Amino acid sequence: MNSIELPAIRVDRPVMTMAQALVVLALVALASIPSVAQTPVPAVPSIGASSFILLDFHSDSVIAGEDPDKRVEPASITKLMTSYVAFSEIARGNLALDDEVLISENAWRTPGSRMFIEVGNRVPVEALLKGIIIQSGNDASVAIAEHLAGTETVFASMMNEQAGALGMTNTRYVNATGLPDPGQYTTARDSAILARALIRDFPEFYGWYSEREFTFADIRQHNRNRLLWRDPSVDGLKTGHTSSAGYCLVTSASRDGMRLISVVMGTDSEEARASASQALLNYGFRFFETYQLYDGGEELKQETVWKGRSDEVGLGLEGELFVTIPRGRYDALEATVELNDRLLAPLAAGQVVGELVIDLDGEAVVRRPLVTLEPVERAGFFGRTGDSVRLWLDGLFGG
Repeated sequence: MNSIELPAIRVDRPVMTMAQALVVLALVALASIPSVAQTPVPAVPSIGASSFILLDFHSDSVIAGEDPDKRVEPASITKLMTSYVAFSEIARGNLALDDEVLISENAWRTPGSRMFIEVGNRVPVEALLKGIIIQSGNDASVAIAEHLAGTETVFASMMNEQAGALGMTNTRYVNATGLPDPGQYTTARDSAILARALIRDFPEFYGWYSEREFTFADIRQHNRNRLLWRDPSVDGLKTGHTSSAGYCLVTSASRDGMRLISVVMGTDSEEARASASQALLNYGFRFFETYQLYDGGEELKQETVWKGRSDEVGLGLEGELFVTIPRGRYDALEATVELNDRLLAPLAAGQVVGELVIDLDGEAVVRRPLVTLEPVERAGFFGRTGDSVRLWLDGLFGG
């Protein structure tokens, strides 16, 4: 096991004006006040939800949670998957924003929150998606489902297939709206997985989740996510409510390059879900911070290769590595490389040969597969023979 160097923390400091310098001097005089970095992490706030989770978008680290795998009714949180499937079909070229959808009587009659589409009209896909995302329109959800799959039942199978691909192991859909059904369920964790996938996979559409209102057929309706008005760092995602599910909210916010996702399920009012989500976000931003440690493909170290045309090979990670830790603890991190065995040629590029482990206070907070960054071909006969002798001697004398 070998230690490797963590990247230095770089802080860009602009040149201060005289007025700013005086402010800094005043702050220095107050240095006895504990800073964020010196403040221990307190207990997670009590928020009165049946289940919840708070995680960092970049590192995928869970900061806080209570019964995050408890199966609950998703209500209109379901529409996150409805829109995800639609976005996926757009990405595949099977759907376009300017396609016109013929509105069926079945879609028009769908109960609950509505976009107020009319039977027999043709409505652009873009308008329907905004109706789903901003207005939480059940009628728009059914219209999109029927357009893409023929029936809502078949569309639900597409939703379940996508949920499986995303690793949402405790979710099952039977409709595109979130209207109550005993066979439909999800969890706070699965909802966070879905929210993270939406932000990551479809940034070109994510801005719709922050829009506060949408007008269709001269009817203006507001987004039910109250945090869009209260907190400028909040830019999504979706509310949900039925009498059996309670009030739910999936939220994301970004401050100073750190993005958090909170999921609150089963609160007792619109205000409760907004306040609970705000409390979780404030807790995460106040007491934690996220760093990007390495880029994907960045060489972390060189390692000896035996019986190869090259004597060494570069090792690194396939993707970026982020870590979320309590504020002020960066200097306590340690990075080590654990190799599975000696490296013997031939080696393929991207071959897993070990693990990178990031420790905080002696406990692993991140483990990531370590891969070869380039291929190494086998050496010729004499090269292999020479290395075989050296390996034998090494084993014999314990070198």
